[in-house]
Amino acid sequence: MGSLTVRNVSEDVKQRLRLRAAANGRSMEEEIRLLLAESSADAPIAATPDARIAKPAGTPAASRILLIISGGIAAYKSLDLIRRLRERGFSLRVVMTKAAQEFVTPMSVGAIAGEAAFTDLFDHASEFDVGHIRLARDNDLVVVAPATADLMAKMASGHADDLASAVLLATNRKILLAPAMNPAMWGHPATQRNLKRLIADGVVTVGPNAGEMAESGEAGRGRMAEPLEIVAAAQALLAPAPGPLAGKRIVITAGPTHEPIDPVRYIANRSSGKQGHAIARAAAAAGADVTLVTGPVTLPDPPGVKTVRVETARDMLRAVEAALPSDIGVFAAAVADWRVAEAGERKLKKDGSGPPKLSLTENPDILATVSKLKSKRPALVVGFAAETEQVIEHAKAKLKRKGCDWIVANDVSVQGGAMGGDDNAVHIISASGVESWPVQSKDDVAKSLVARIAAALTGQSK
Repeated sequence: MGSLTVRNVSEDVKQRLRLRAAANGRSMEEEIRLLLAESSADAPIAATPDARIAKPAGTPAASRILLIISGGIAAYKSLDLIRRLRERGFSLRVVMTKAAQEFVTPMSVGAIAGEAAFTDLFDHASEFDVGHIRLARDNDLVVVAPATADLMAKMASGHADDLASAVLLATNRKILLAPAMNPAMWGHPATQRNLKRLIADGVVTVGPNAGEMAESGEAGRGRMAEPLEIVAAAQALLAPAPGPLAGKRIVITAGPTHEPIDPVRYIANRSSGKQGHAIARAAAAAGADVTLVTGPVTLPDPPGVKTVRVETARDMLRAVEAALPSDIGVFAAAVADWRVAEAGERKLKKDGSGPPKLSLTENPDILATVSKLKSKRPALVVGFAAETEQVIEHAKAKLKRKGCDWIVANDVSVQGGAMGGDDNAVHIISASGVESWPVQSKDDVAKSLVARIAAALTGQSK
């Protein structure tokens, strides 16, 4: 027995060794060497179908991730995702669909993950002890990256015809999806219906991002989130300590609105949405249940946040009203004050007779509407004032006129550089007075604002 190898044992023992090795995350040879070290020469080799994944010493308590790779060109990014997760101390198991193996090989995945990928629902070695159930439960989080339209459709419908879909149906753990597909597929009503169903079922998404596609000439929303974005979303879902806004609901608006003049032209502004998106990320990191209503921007959806994308001011108001009631409302969007009363159904043509006469009408005032609600008004309503002169004076007047609790005012003149830039200098105007903050990154502004909101809700600040 001291010279035991895989070649000179019976098929029954090989089967048991495979089960034990798979359960312990080791190769058969490694399992044999361990058995030889632990056992006497004549000790029988016993299968251990109920063994669980052994976590590396020093890793966090919640550190086991099951990664499911489905079939799309973005599957190549999953190799980097595996490396990033392992760098951060997560123990990892990987399931690959048949289609995924057309883009990356199980050998490549296994080499980086540290153990062989699972690929077959009917594999005799792993299914001897109902392996798909074990895979579904022996983890703290299931990550699907990339998540194709096909796999999302299977999940939404409850299909279980391969290993990946069976595991996803059998798991009772949190699921994080990183969708990746052609923009036309992402925008298709069927995919959007499936997405809504999955979100309603408790699935969390990260991405997709906007940009160039693998196909020549194709661009839009559909790129898989970058590996570090997925890692951040996974870490947020596994974070053990509740944040200061845990249990609180917050609705945030961001970005510009586009008010159509005709099918190709619109009224807009230079808002990038960066500050509102940063506030959404900071609020989610603080434990809040966040709904972000954003106008047209090129930013990815913040992880762990319900994002609703809109075009016009009227769309934004409807989305905000649908998100109420909430504990907090932060209205950072640069909503267009006016729209064309009657937008043209056809493109307005330049015919030499001069510019067309556009009749403008006021858009709904979202901040004032929410601030003056008799019911469903958030306990704390925060507005934003983008000013080019007399910033504090105009913000004080806006606070009184709108009926909100705070105004966050900033200088958006060319010299100020806030609109579209990465830094901001703001003043917090409230009934208590004016608090001016120095120039800092928009992420830091967001974190400070969220901390101040949390303190106000707990009675530490007014």
